[in-house]
Amino acid sequence: MCGRYASSRKPEDLATIFEVEKWDPEETLAPDYNVAPTKEVYAVLDRPVKDAESPDPVRQLRKLKWGLVPSWAKSPEGGARMINARAETVHEKPSFRKAFTSRRCIIPADGYYEWVTAAEERDLEVEGKKKRPRKQPYFVTPADGSVFAMAGLYEFWRDRTLADDHPLAWWVTCSVITTEAETGPLGVAPADGPQTLSDIHPRMPLMLTPDRWDSWLDPSRTSADELQSLLAPPPEGLMRAYPVSTAVSNVRNNGPELLKELEGPEEGTLF
Repeated sequence: MCGRYASSRKPEDLATIFEVEKWDPEETLAPDYNVAPTKEVYAVLDRPVKDAESPDPVRQLRKLKWGLVPSWAKSPEGGARMINARAETVHEKPSFRKAFTSRRCIIPADGYYEWVTAAEERDLEVEGKKKRPRKQPYFVTPADGSVFAMAGLYEFWRDRTLADDHPLAWWVTCSVITTEAETGPLGVAPADGPQTLSDIHPRMPLMLTPDRWDSWLDPSRTSADELQSLLAPPPEGLMRAYPVSTAVSNVRNNGPELLKELEGPEEGTLF
C-alpha cells in the first residue's frame, strides 16, 4: 500500500522533470517529508486549460487532495479511505474505473514509507498475547536518486451545499495505484533487514518509468485493455530501502531529519 510518502522537490524542478507547460505559483506547496492522507499534494496531469482557445490537453502541475472522492459520492467523507487503488482491479471498481480511462495522473515523490513488524512481536500476535506491535519504518526510494513517479488517478467532486462561485465548490482529489511488491533483490538493501520490498510489505505504489509517462497521461487513451498494459511493474532492482526513525509514525513530525538513514533498525524493532 501507500499510506505515507515524502515530497520535497520544488515545483519548478518538477516542471522541468515532467516537461510541465502550466503551473500556478499560487499553488506552491512547502516541502513535505510526511505526506499523509487528506493532505494537498502535487500531481502531474494532461487536460485542456479552462477558457483557453485550444481544446488540446496541456501538461500541468496541479495541487490536489490525496484521497479520491468519486464524482457520484454524496459527501467527501470517504476520501480518506480511497488513498490507494489496486492495479489488479482498478479497471472494474466503481470508484475508480471512470477515472482510470479518462483522468490519470502522476504523483511525484522522493519515496514512500512502509512499516515492518518485528518478528518477535508477530509471534506474540499469533500466540494471542495482546501486545501492541512496534513497527520499524523504512524509506523506499529510487536507488539513483531520481523522482519516484507514482501512477495515480484524479477525480472532480461538486459540493452541492455551496454556491457555484464558492472557492470550495469543487474538490479535485487523487489516489495512488498500488501493485504487488517486488520479490527480487533491492538495488541497494540494508545490511541488517529486508532484502526485497516484499519483505517489508506485500504491496507497493506502482512506479512509472519515464518511458511510460506520456502514454499514462495521454487522455486520448481510453481503452481499459490498452491501459492495463501500462500497469506492469517496473524492472526489479531500481529501488533501495533503509530504516528511518520511528518519529515518522507520528504525522505531526515533519522535516528532512525523517529521511535520515539509520545504521540499523531502532532498538525494540528488530526486523
